[in-house]
Amino acid sequence: MSDKVNSDQKFEDFSTWYDKILLEAHIADDRYPVKGFTVYTGWGYSIAKRIYQMLENMLEEVDHQPMQFPVVIPEDAFQKEADHIEGFSAEVFWITHAGDNKLERRLLLRPTSETAIYPMFKLWIRSHADLPLRMHQTCNVYRYETKATRPLYRGREFLWNEGHTAHVDFEDAERQVQVAVKIYRKVYDALGLSYILLKRPDFDKFAGAVYTLAFDTWNPDGKTSQIGTVHNLGENFAKAFDVTYEDDEGSHRYVSNTCYGMGFGRTLAATIAHHGDNNGLVLPPLVAPKQVVIVPILFRGREGDVVGYSKEIEAKLKEAGIRTVLDDDDRLRPGEKYYKWDMYGVPLRVEVGPREAEARTVTLVRRDNRAKSKASFDELVETIQGLFEDLFADLKRRSRERLESELVDAHSLDELKSYMEQRKIARVNWCGEPRCAFELKDQVAGEVRGTLWDGSDEPTGPCMVCGDEAKYIAYVSQTY
Repeated sequence: MSDKVNSDQKFEDFSTWYDKILLEAHIADDRYPVKGFTVYTGWGYSIAKRIYQMLENMLEEVDHQPMQFPVVIPEDAFQKEADHIEGFSAEVFWITHAGDNKLERRLLLRPTSETAIYPMFKLWIRSHADLPLRMHQTCNVYRYETKATRPLYRGREFLWNEGHTAHVDFEDAERQVQVAVKIYRKVYDALGLSYILLKRPDFDKFAGAVYTLAFDTWNPDGKTSQIGTVHNLGENFAKAFDVTYEDDEGSHRYVSNTCYGMGFGRTLAATIAHHGDNNGLVLPPLVAPKQVVIVPILFRGREGDVVGYSKEIEAKLKEAGIRTVLDDDDRLRPGEKYYKWDMYGVPLRVEVGPREAEARTVTLVRRDNRAKSKASFDELVETIQGLFEDLFADLKRRSRERLESELVDAHSLDELKSYMEQRKIARVNWCGEPRCAFELKDQVAGEVRGTLWDGSDEPTGPCMVCGDEAKYIAYVSQTY
């Protein structure tokens, strides 16, 4: 069956398509009475939990300690890192009163946690034996976003995981960056997402970082979405918070820090956007809250046989560890059940009628391409596991092919402008100067997102803007 099954609507009218799925599939509800604050509803939060638990497990396998820091940061701690303040000061929510009592010092809701965590690192780190120190937390952060908000993509409260580490020197911190990148790749690859790993320009790096790496992914509306970042902070925060250790020669040295964050809202949004179709979600089996739905097809006089056999199937699949739901709600016709579970993106449907009950077989229907197949009861688990693998491989392939189709090379500002109007991701020759990036943004309504971190793009001509020698191939796109 064609890969293009019901694949057009999300590209033609992404907003309408996306908003419908969020509500009908119980992903999230944006009608909370404070702008920019979204409620994760049951199905959506169940998916998000599977994603962040996967990440947490990977981090803890490489010695990250799970922690949970307070949500408030005192103003004096926040002020210690000047670049950090400059980057976030306009976005923070301040707490000034407790009831009618004015606080002696202002507190803020964390926009990110460096200035909360590193004062504690100072207490915990004494010698080189305490290093490396690695921790992570899954939490909400708060930023007063002034741009147009969109559920999961851009809000004023968002769910993420942040990792923070301290090391004896910059070289060890560099090795940690590689570890973090590898872990993030594993998560995104497990979701079947395609992405580009870019080094952000210095003018767009994380406030206080030496450099920033970012995972950018495509979206059906033509905008790129940043779904994760990894930062080498060098000694910048260590100097601000006096985080030092005694080396084996008795000298005191500043630690080197790294930090990284994965936004689960945007990661979930990308999973929805990459794989979904006109009928709703299409979920990778790994994170689907229910991987199989059993739909009994009842005929008068044979109800007991069908329902009894359906329950046998349910028990067998659950015993095998396959997350299964038996939809025996007699208020709905089979077609209504198909619509419901298609919207939820359950990877595989098992249809059971009198013929199947008599022959002890099932009819299997893949969610992504509607392909039907038969399996015997005895071979059911192995057959389903094979279909999961095939379905996921196809999802991952389609996502990669879409990304590749969005990438273009632009050789002039006019050509770049045309590509931005087509919502493409363009590669351009760039000298590396911020003024050229800013001028480019003014002229074409696209932004320099960065340069490829793990590849060898070579310039093919002079800088598109100033005509001087190009040092990089820059990636340019519209963005959230």
